[in-house]
Amino acid sequence: MAQTPKGPAGDQPDEHEEPVIRDKRRIDPETGKVRHPEGGSEADASGPDLAHEELVDVGPADSDEFGVFLSDDDLDVLSGQATSDQLAAERLADLQRVTAEYANYRKRTEANREIERERAVGETVKGLLPVLDDLDRAEKHGDLEEGTAFATIAAKLRTSVERLGVKPFGAAGDPFDPQIHEAIFQQPSPDVETDTVADVVETGYLVGSTLVRVAKVVVSVPQH
Repeated sequence: MAQTPKGPAGDQPDEHEEPVIRDKRRIDPETGKVRHPEGGSEADASGPDLAHEELVDVGPADSDEFGVFLSDDDLDVLSGQATSDQLAAERLADLQRVTAEYANYRKRTEANREIERERAVGETVKGLLPVLDDLDRAEKHGDLEEGTAFATIAAKLRTSVERLGVKPFGAAGDPFDPQIHEAIFQQPSPDVETDTVADVVETGYLVGSTLVRVAKVVVSVPQH
């Protein structure tokens, strides 16, 4: 009959020996305080004979009894290195910074969306510019007399274009601006002290802040 092996001292092993439980949580669940490691190695603290130990981790080292992980700031408050008011001020500053970043992001997004809308409208209106130019020429020649069918159609077309946010610009007497005016002819004049629009050959158009077309103008320049 096989014999039951004996331990080092000749004793029978204890089949009912309880496992050793080590609580590695940094926060004491009973006192709520941060635990500080005591001197000595784990081998010294665990005893001389661990041949039959079963080590059981009660929980993560940085979590509380509910398994919630705590930040370094939280641990500082619990250990007395920082006050709750300081932690609240830091959290408020973080929240204010994130709120400001989101507000700036939303403004940029809305601005970019508006620019894209203006560009899309501008591309559509470019196909109507030759018609609008013909209406301007007809008006200069007196062909758009008030009350005529032609004048009514012209007014409806211009109103529809304006509802899209399209604004015409360029008129005699305006200061010459090379950013929005194209000078097709210059004529010296004793009546002006700075470059001034004398006549508009083609009207310019804007959609919001987007330039659809510059105005072609005749410019009066000062005499020297």
